[in-house]
Amino acid sequence: MADNPKDDLSQLIKRLGAFLSFKISYLSRDLDSRSVGAIAGLAFAIVFTWRLLRSPSEPQRRQPKRQGATASSSGVSNSETVNASSSGVSNPSEDSRTQNVIDEFFQPTKPTLGQIVRQRLSEGRKVTCRLLGVILEEGTPEELQKQATVRSSVLEVLLEITKFCDLYLMERVLDDESEKKVLVALEDAGVFTSGGLVKDKVLFCSTETGRTSFVRQLEPDWHIDSNPEITTQLARFIKYQLHISTVKLERPASNVFTAASLEQFFGCA
Repeated sequence: MADNPKDDLSQLIKRLGAFLSFKISYLSRDLDSRSVGAIAGLAFAIVFTWRLLRSPSEPQRRQPKRQGATASSSGVSNSETVNASSSGVSNPSEDSRTQNVIDEFFQPTKPTLGQIVRQRLSEGRKVTCRLLGVILEEGTPEELQKQATVRSSVLEVLLEITKFCDLYLMERVLDDESEKKVLVALEDAGVFTSGGLVKDKVLFCSTETGRTSFVRQLEPDWHIDSNPEITTQLARFIKYQLHISTVKLERPASNVFTAASLEQFFGCA
């Protein structure tokens, strides 16, 4: 039987490595450090290549010998199983389960709504927000004289904001009855039960200028509004603003964001 070419190559590389090692030790007295380093590097590369060529052949020598042709069918089957195991052949079902575990481990975790709120608000700690058209279904003070209805789709986001932000709600109303309707609607919706918002932080005024003054006095990190005039006026005083409208502002300031709704801004719609 012919010699294995890999064995011949391994022997040749091994001898060459020994020869170079001898030459390095003998000539090191006459060569400068750069030449010695080059020769040593070549020797290291050759030895490393030899070890790589040598490693695949070792498991083959550890394989059990095949049984003779006279072995029973069960014996042949056992021998093939042993050979498959020793040669490193893996079970497809085990590989599939392993891959599933790896995929599940490295699969990105979906952020919670609370994490999204914190990220979108850039960790802002104080937020002011108007009620009409944002928190309430009604869009004008005149409608509040009849009823006040909290938008169910915004409730979850609102509660998340109250968990880590100092939130103030504000609105212009025409009479005291409107104030009562708003407070009752917020209370019935459970806004005050979370502990993050109290009735004292729901502010009312009789003019839009009064609402603008509220915002400037509180100096929030974020102000949320649906009135384009107020959003434009406050752009130079407030760090960030969110304008709630289906129509985008013309030439908005760089610190003003626009969304069709509060929940849409946080990816809940």
